[in-house]
Amino acid sequence: MVCRLNYKTLLASGLLCALPTLAVTLNVQAAEQPDVLAQPSVITRQATHAVLLDITRVGQRLVAVGERGVLLLSDDNGISWRQVQMPVSTTLTAVQFVDARNGWVVGHSGVVLHSADAGQTWQLQLDGQRAAGLELADAQRAAETTASDDAQHRLAAAKRMVADGADKPFLALNFSDAEHGMVVGAYGLAMHTEDGGKHWQSTMGQISNAEGLHLYALARSGATVYIAGERGLLLRSRDSGQPFERLNSPYDGSYFSLAVQADGALLVGGLRGNVFRSRDQGETFEGLVNPVPVSLGSAIDIGQRTLWVNQAGGLLFGTDDSPFLQPLVTPEGPPLTRVVGAADGSLIGVGFAGVLRLSMPAVNRESSTPAQAALE
Repeated sequence: MVCRLNYKTLLASGLLCALPTLAVTLNVQAAEQPDVLAQPSVITRQATHAVLLDITRVGQRLVAVGERGVLLLSDDNGISWRQVQMPVSTTLTAVQFVDARNGWVVGHSGVVLHSADAGQTWQLQLDGQRAAGLELADAQRAAETTASDDAQHRLAAAKRMVADGADKPFLALNFSDAEHGMVVGAYGLAMHTEDGGKHWQSTMGQISNAEGLHLYALARSGATVYIAGERGLLLRSRDSGQPFERLNSPYDGSYFSLAVQADGALLVGGLRGNVFRSRDQGETFEGLVNPVPVSLGSAIDIGQRTLWVNQAGGLLFGTDDSPFLQPLVTPEGPPLTRVVGAADGSLIGVGFAGVLRLSMPAVNRESSTPAQAALE
């Protein structure tokens, strides 16, 4: 099998590829069983030490997700956590809230789950088998209206997807509000909703991705939506996701992270620490200087700063007007996968060893806290 998934996907799927920049050796996990869609997550005291893949903040609350359906909530800036039981026990890869109550989680086995009460309870909206059925139906309609080779190729791929079952993970999501959202994942998997997830439709026919490349990241600026993936894949939609066009990529390696700066500029990061910025919606890109040649796994834009986490667990930050990234800290212990700013100004990270409140070196001596120095 060709190694195509990034480290976040490896954790989600149990696969192990030889990434030279990954400084940790993982044990290959047993393949997830089909009943993960029917079996609720197990409540355990060790949940805060589980492999966690994403974290977000909704008001004063922090929400973290990870392997075996673990979802954690904290209402005291990451000091203490409590686990919420989920209706599935598959690995969860990404989480987003659009307001104080409505949030979504995506994960392995093609799951999409929704909460309408700030993360207290969750309902399954979509799984990989249903997603495959939606893509097959859409591909069949397309094949009936055109006899092109592309339409027939897509139909054959959709039939294989149905035969494969719920084996493909969603890796990223982006909702613009409580009604409109999109989810993407491995092998070109892409779905969208216009009614808060009550109904889903395939977006795969709207994306120029006949190779079925993995889609790793989503970002939005107004009605413009961006997708980043493997082999230098960059896509843009100027109409909220319909359709997408390929952009001329400045790099042919995989991209794992996207962020939109406060001034609207697009940032994209990927293998070997390569990071680029576009100030014209992806028409042209400038390379940024990253002194740490380690693949960038995630990015979060806060105010005038963008904070990056690389695949060694190190943190870097850049400003809207600077062509340089600056190393901030490399926490001791297992690598981080994502960080978020808590309501008290501290940084909370998640990763291979669960949750971690970060002790940060001062970046700006006049700032009141180290985290504020990095993020204000």
